[in-house]
Amino acid sequence: MKNLVIFGTGDIAQIARYYFEKDTEYKVVAYCLDDAYIDADESDGLPLVPFSKLEVSHPPAENDFFAAISYTEMNKLRHKKFDEALAKGYNVASYVSPDCTYRSQYPVGKNCFIFEDNTIQPFVRIGDNVTMWSGNHIGHHSVIESHNFISSHVVISGHCTIKSHTFLGVNATLAHNVTIEEETLVGAGAIITKNTDPKGVYVAPRTVKLEKTSDQFKL
Repeated sequence: MKNLVIFGTGDIAQIARYYFEKDTEYKVVAYCLDDAYIDADESDGLPLVPFSKLEVSHPPAENDFFAAISYTEMNKLRHKKFDEALAKGYNVASYVSPDCTYRSQYPVGKNCFIFEDNTIQPFVRIGDNVTMWSGNHIGHHSVIESHNFISSHVVISGHCTIKSHTFLGVNATLAHNVTIEEETLVGAGAIITKNTDPKGVYVAPRTVKLEKTSDQFKL
């Protein structure tokens, strides 16, 4: 068994503990937060440690690190903690579900969190600090750069490039050979057929409520 410290105490941290302990050789031994957010001595039955004191309580020679943070600030908060953990000397762990279909010959980077039922085709490259929730399709020869968040059931076709600090919402679809520029936000259900602009926000047409009620339709 290897020891793992998780940064965070929210839902993602709890989910990360579940997956790491279920599917890997890691044992989660503590959670940590920035000092200003420490309001208890423990979380989920484990010690809760100030990040500033982590090297003392859980030294990097004996513990690995994982930042369980969502897409806050377009993944920049997770990026910040990732860099700080590396600077402290920690090995930053990744999780790839044994229930995903991983066909790429290239390993993922550090602090990746890849859930079940993802299909990752040959020649795909995935950088550091990438979260991929369940059920996505990542087409052949695509590149997902570092510090990104991909929700569930996203379709990324072949030869696409996802640049840093982007967010792809549930059921978004990317056509073949599309580049998602840095800090792009793609909303749920959006269809992207051309390269995006940096910091662009792309949303699907709004769903409208009809005047008729459901009992006025023959199904």
